[in-house]
Amino acid sequence: MNKKNWQWRLLTVLVLLGIVAGLWYATKRIDYTWRWNRIPQYFAYNSEDVKTAVADGTIIKLDNKGKLTSVVVKNDNGETSTYVVDTKTANLKVDEYLMEGDTVGSTREWKTGPLAHGLWVTLWISAVASIIGLVIGVITGLCRVSQNLTLRQLSITYIEIIRGTPLLVQLFIFYFFLGTVLNIGRLPSGIFALGIFAGAYVAEIIRAGIQSIPKGQMEAARSLGMNVPQAMIHIILPQAFKRTLPPLAGQFISLIKDSSLVSVIAITDLTKSGREVITSTFAVFEIWFVVAFLYLILTFTLSQVVAWVERRLAVSD
Repeated sequence: MNKKNWQWRLLTVLVLLGIVAGLWYATKRIDYTWRWNRIPQYFAYNSEDVKTAVADGTIIKLDNKGKLTSVVVKNDNGETSTYVVDTKTANLKVDEYLMEGDTVGSTREWKTGPLAHGLWVTLWISAVASIIGLVIGVITGLCRVSQNLTLRQLSITYIEIIRGTPLLVQLFIFYFFLGTVLNIGRLPSGIFALGIFAGAYVAEIIRAGIQSIPKGQMEAARSLGMNVPQAMIHIILPQAFKRTLPPLAGQFISLIKDSSLVSVIAITDLTKSGREVITSTFAVFEIWFVVAFLYLILTFTLSQVVAWVERRLAVSD
């Protein structure tokens, strides 16, 4: 048995190596200069901030504090200004006269690059939209199984409209129409469009999970004195949540990837940041490979978290 497993593992490794070799051969066939060394600066870079004199004045004090030096300049009108610069760049002396715009020195600090910023925006948008989608989906899913005809019809209408129209069109409607009418910015428009889009799919997942629970569970809860809302919250929904966790995870993973569409309404997410970097570097292949890898990290992390939750919940079964 073990020998057979090792053979299959070896075959898997050989297939993966064959794919890698094929990609490597394909890259050699095209006339392209790879510039992977330029990628790290778009995640973080050491920026130089040059300090210049804001007015004419005389240096009255140089306070050396190791790596930093405080330069105190007395302006012609008697006011003083203090500049903190790196000691190595403060090539000045007391009583030296500075003109407005003269360089006093500079400091260096690490700043996040466009890809890091875009990754954070994508993560934040996806998280907020997922919460909105989950709340909408649970409420709509409960309406789908409600005995109230109006609630059922309204929930079905919402689900069919959202699932029957492309997300890209919904983004345009939210941003250009609802955003204009309600005076909503592009970021809230993108988040709510994603959340409402995900809510329709989550609603059907929740509905299927609730209906998969045997009707005897509700009858047993009612016989214990619970009303319908209490039975649904304490008995039905916890069991439905366990059963729907894998499809819910798949929906939220899809939402992370779908969030790339918000770039069409000028939200600087990971995809838009990647396009902006490409326009300045022309490193097309490197940037898109990195962007795809970052999306893969996000989705893989979420899938592993959900797998861990599943294992924890399976202990109580």
